[in-house]
Amino acid sequence: MQQFPEISRRQALGGLSATAALALAGWPGAAHASPGGPVTITVMGTSDLHGNCRNWNYFNDDVYKDSAGNHIGVAKVSSLVKQIRKDRGEKYTLLFDSGDTIQGTPLTTYYAKIKPITETGELHPMARAMNPLRYDAVTLGNHEFNYGIPLLNAWVEQMKAPVLGANALVHGTGKPAFRPYIVKQMRVPGQGRPIRVGVLGLTNPGSAVWDKDNVDGKLDFEDIVVSAKKWVKVLKDRERCDVVIVTAHAGDDGFSSYLDVNNGGTIPVENASKLVAQQVPGIDVIIFGHAHKEEKGYLTPGPNGEQVLVCSPSKWGMRLAVVDLTLTWKRGRWTVTTKTSTTVNANTVAEDPEIVAAVDAQHEVTKKYVNTVVATSTEAMSAAEATYKDAPIIDYIQYVQTKVVKEAIAGTEYASLPIVSIAAPFSRTAAFPAGEVSIKNIAGLYIFDNTLMAKVITGAQIKDYLEDSADYFNTVPVGAPVDVATLTNAVVNGQATPDYNYDHMSGVSYDIDISKPAGARIVNLTFDGAPVDPAQRFVIAVNNYRATGAGQFRHIAGAPTIYNKQVEIRQAMIDTAVAEGVIDPSTFAVSNWKLVREGVPVF
Repeated sequence: MQQFPEISRRQALGGLSATAALALAGWPGAAHASPGGPVTITVMGTSDLHGNCRNWNYFNDDVYKDSAGNHIGVAKVSSLVKQIRKDRGEKYTLLFDSGDTIQGTPLTTYYAKIKPITETGELHPMARAMNPLRYDAVTLGNHEFNYGIPLLNAWVEQMKAPVLGANALVHGTGKPAFRPYIVKQMRVPGQGRPIRVGVLGLTNPGSAVWDKDNVDGKLDFEDIVVSAKKWVKVLKDRERCDVVIVTAHAGDDGFSSYLDVNNGGTIPVENASKLVAQQVPGIDVIIFGHAHKEEKGYLTPGPNGEQVLVCSPSKWGMRLAVVDLTLTWKRGRWTVTTKTSTTVNANTVAEDPEIVAAVDAQHEVTKKYVNTVVATSTEAMSAAEATYKDAPIIDYIQYVQTKVVKEAIAGTEYASLPIVSIAAPFSRTAAFPAGEVSIKNIAGLYIFDNTLMAKVITGAQIKDYLEDSADYFNTVPVGAPVDVATLTNAVVNGQATPDYNYDHMSGVSYDIDISKPAGARIVNLTFDGAPVDPAQRFVIAVNNYRATGAGQFRHIAGAPTIYNKQVEIRQAMIDTAVAEGVIDPSTFAVSNWKLVREGVPVF
């Protein structure tokens, strides 16, 4: 694989032209076809754009910044794409996206929830941003289903590019609900037969779990490998494609984040991209998403000994995946002879003014919205230490969730049951200032568009749930130094546990003994001052993502649901802040958990 060096942050911020920046990064320059000779085509890919049109952080109301000097957004990607098309020759380039497009920022939330395009008929910001790039195809991600089928369909209609999802089927029919594939023809001077490139789009079957309320009875999701075998054969045999590219909204590690306890193992593998490469004959390239992973590219053997190139362009428009395929005319057909790939960093170019202008009005509307003041906080609160300490700012999420659920079950048979609540530290940079708190502060704390549910679980199941959550910590023996930089994000099933999989629980008290092995860490679990009775029933306030068992949490998916009115948790927090006017941690913050080693507090 070609490996291009990164340019320095100083150079990236210096206003380099696209040509200069790409040259500095090692871009090899234009490749032209010669009559009768090899032809190089260039395939570009984005994924997990998550509503990022501009290089902007709406949660901070400022230009996007991170410690690695990354830049984000479609406007940045557009500058890269335009330069590559210029260098390579536009007729020899293709551009695809691998999903998770219309969810993820306050910009896209605003046009889905606050001012939905299904009611106004307004062009979705991601259609405004992506249409000028002239994508050849866009694949559905699981987050495309977050706002329901009507909004998804409206966005699909607005996109000039075909939107693919071969394994999303009309419920009960086995027929694709979306376009399965496209075929692009690339004409070559001096050759009578064009190069036929087939592109298959595969979405994530986990949508059947995560967005059950939006898709149940409407869509079925076929196993990615099964669907790929069927449609790649169509591309090769019926469509006579010389090149087959798969854009898949699925990681490549073979694991699933859900336990599938309700379905007896019928929900297919979540991260199946590498399985597709290894089990489905006839594929040349897989560009995958979902994992938010930068993968410059690797070759893995297919079932017939062919080498399949697998790559991924990271997230949010930080990188553009670039694949070069060289083809030679042999025995009356085009044959792929070499495959190379890399990723190009979006921080090497300026934003494309065309995209900036296209989304400017909606960008400004969203900025005004997120700066709306909703309450006054009596003191500053931060999530900086919430991954290893009980933090009042997380307790605010618990307070709102408990309040909503308590009001919802009042007068029902469940009203007498104690309520526990779970919430995770989604962002370590989240903070409420002392004084005015705006929507952006709340959105920065609760960055996902999750909805609130309530289920009934037992004390024994609470213990198991907390043990699953405590897998987040690495084991640190008594007497060993505790380094917060290595304490968290323990590797489980080959993956580092993300912060959003570490759930705090309110309503009970407990200690987490990090000197113990995973599965035996929860000690001193009490409710109302007494040990939790394993048989006692509790109501748990939980977000819709976790309610499915996502993150490998036992019992929760199979627990009976008693409340699910699709109330968005972030909006409930905003509504509560507006109604009460004051956010005072003395009224809701409870220190109910801590890290210990053999009974001695770590902090």
